[in-house]
Amino acid sequence: MGKPEGGDKPPYFNIDPERALAETGATETTESFAAMAAACAEGRADLLARGVSETGAKRLRLFSTWEITKYLIPVAAPHFRRVLKANPALPQGRQEAEGGAKWFSLDEVLRLRAHFASEGSKAKEYKPYRPAGLPAKCVAVANFKGGVGKTSTAAHLAMSAALDGYRVLVVDLDSQGSMTSIFGARVADEWQTVFPLIARHHGQYLQEENRARMARGDPPQPLDETLAAALKIRGPDLVQKTHWPNIDLIGAQLNLYWAEFQIPVWRMAGRGWKLWDALTDILAEDGMLEAYDLVFFDTPPALGYLTINGLAAADILLVPLGASFLEFDSTGRFFDMLHATFASIEEGENTAARALGQPEMAFEWDAVRAVITRYDGAQQAELAGLIQAYLGRTLSPHRQDYTALIGQAGEQVAGIYEADYRDFNRETYVRGRETFDATYAAFKRLLVGTWRREDAG
Repeated sequence: MGKPEGGDKPPYFNIDPERALAETGATETTESFAAMAAACAEGRADLLARGVSETGAKRLRLFSTWEITKYLIPVAAPHFRRVLKANPALPQGRQEAEGGAKWFSLDEVLRLRAHFASEGSKAKEYKPYRPAGLPAKCVAVANFKGGVGKTSTAAHLAMSAALDGYRVLVVDLDSQGSMTSIFGARVADEWQTVFPLIARHHGQYLQEENRARMARGDPPQPLDETLAAALKIRGPDLVQKTHWPNIDLIGAQLNLYWAEFQIPVWRMAGRGWKLWDALTDILAEDGMLEAYDLVFFDTPPALGYLTINGLAAADILLVPLGASFLEFDSTGRFFDMLHATFASIEEGENTAARALGQPEMAFEWDAVRAVITRYDGAQQAELAGLIQAYLGRTLSPHRQDYTALIGQAGEQVAGIYEADYRDFNRETYVRGRETFDATYAAFKRLLVGTWRREDAG
């Protein structure tokens, strides 16, 4: 490696202007951004092509007997093999080499789990806890500071829950579409996102208002083409299957950001429209809270209208942050903004309710937890302990470590649960899984506790 231009001096001394000019190149124009975007799109397509099937769809890897009996179904490997031998109608797996390990698809694992749940020991949890008759739990992962591991945390929790046997719906509310990319989906325009569902909710409000207007003898307000089209769309129409058999997706793309401009226009046209209830009401109305066990909202790194909808629909709110002063400070401001925003909505609604003698409203969440992500115990233990002391139970006691597996999986455009352990050192794989398994365990305790509280009622 050559010495800097100034010899032993710092590299910012004695920079030669002519050499700097040559390195800088020509000036850029607006069209430069188009070329940069095209280059990124080409690279994105190339990266996403890794791990796809011959049809161009992303595919989920197979799972070995070792993984199934260690992580997925609580049975000993010899007993697992005896059950398969005694039940030839069950999935038998496939061998990549004679005498080698057997490998199963996740769909086959789910069928095997169902068999053990019906025929195996009642003392073991073959299927995850899910009280009958209760709706799905909605989970929002949010923070208005980017780079805190928000999308990664939401994606890995969704995958963990799917491996555990839950039926999962992931809703991408971020117009950057990172979550959509993780699951290999393609979204053509805003009409394949949550946008038409929010538009439909507003359209339904206008229809109700028009009925009241007509009853008073007033002319109805016309519905524009956007609202008329949205009234015909249902949530299941927007759901895409993913390469995970029990994870579905409502995706996002850049045009979804238009909702941040359109929603306030609709609100001005209909001051009584409860825009924050749009996703809550539509998911319930369309039966999606019965079709799934868990709904994850990945929100934009901003407290806009889409984030407010996700937060208002959530039963559980998770707030990822790094163990640094700036991220702790930013997260405190995020909580402050949440208080100001939802308290303002409550005050506005309840002022009118009190005047009309109607019941007042209040937002409520089953649980709110901050989660430390990308944790380096050697460097951040003291600050993490300080954050824990200030936030108390609001901060999850589990700290999500950053391991080599996370970085390597990211390079392969895959979550760690999608990574084949044979591509890593076995110890690296086990250690990398441990931190995300512990993150899921902490989340599942919240989930089970909130369901139990509701079930005990």
